[in-house]
This record gives sequence, C-alpha cells and structure tokens, in this order.
Amino acid sequence: MDDATEPLFSYGTLQYPDVQREQFGRLLAGSADALTGYRLGRIAIADPEVVRKSGETHHPVLAPDPDGSHRVGGTLYWITRQELEAADIYEAGEYERQRVTLESGKSAWVYVAAPGLQME
Repeated sequence: MDDATEPLFSYGTLQYPDVQREQFGRLLAGSADALTGYRLGRIAIADPEVVRKSGETHHPVLAPDPDGSHRVGGTLYWITRQELEAADIYEAGEYERQRVTLESGKSAWVYVAAPGLQME
C-alpha cells in the first residue's frame, strides 16, 4: 500500500492472519526482525472482543529487561495511519504503544505492557 508509512513491530497476535483480516481488512506483508532489551511475558486479556478475534485468553506482552540481554523475535510491518489506530483499539487497556529501535536498526512502534500491568 502506498500510504503504509507506519512501521509496526509485532511479536504476538497481530501476526495472526485472522486477527489481521478482522482488524485491518487485509493480510499484512512483513519481514522478520527482533528487539533486544525486553523480556516476554503473558497477560490475561479482559476484552471479550479481543479474545474472540485472537482465540486466546492470554497474550504475550513485552516489558523492559533489567539486564538488557533478552531478545524477542517478531515481524516488522508497514501499515497505514488508520491501521495503526485500529491496532491501538485492539491493544487498548493492557498495552502501551512505544517507539523502539529494532535489531535491523529500523525504528518502529511496538506494544509493551501498560504501566502497572502484572505479567504472568
């Protein structure tokens, strides 16, 4: 898409084809990338609509890694501003969108644990 100007790094359910079709109305093309300095945990999802779309009651979530040694693999997508807003709706509540630098050196948006969120 020509207006796909927003880089989004996904390490969880936004990589699922069914979630992409429901949330963005299309399948996203992406490339493998990774993020260091964060650790991966899991959280319970409160929104029944998000659970319905993903088919999962618990989703992965990122939190800063105190020693900076953890690495989380995922996919870098280029999406439109409207799709980024749709992703914000999908990730509302448990997540916060932040800008990070990936291993590739590219800057991207990523959803991390919201302040005060308890990971499992």
